[in-house]
Amino acid sequence: MTKLYRSRSDKKLAGLCGGLAEMLDVDPTIVRLAVVFTCFVTGVIPVVITYLVAWWIVPPRPVE
Repeated sequence: MTKLYRSRSDKKLAGLCGGLAEMLDVDPTIVRLAVVFTCFVTGVIPVVITYLVAWWIVPPRPVE
């Protein structure tokens, strides 16, 4: 099983979407669009709170 890390190379803000895309082996743009879509459907505040908590919890990818 692949572990979730924040991306060091493919990041716009914290690297969460890039890291999730690396883990799922999909294009990071698709993950970012899914987050924006979720933001419109559920509201901005829940997505922002979830993103900030994930930023705090998910570790950055170790330097290899």
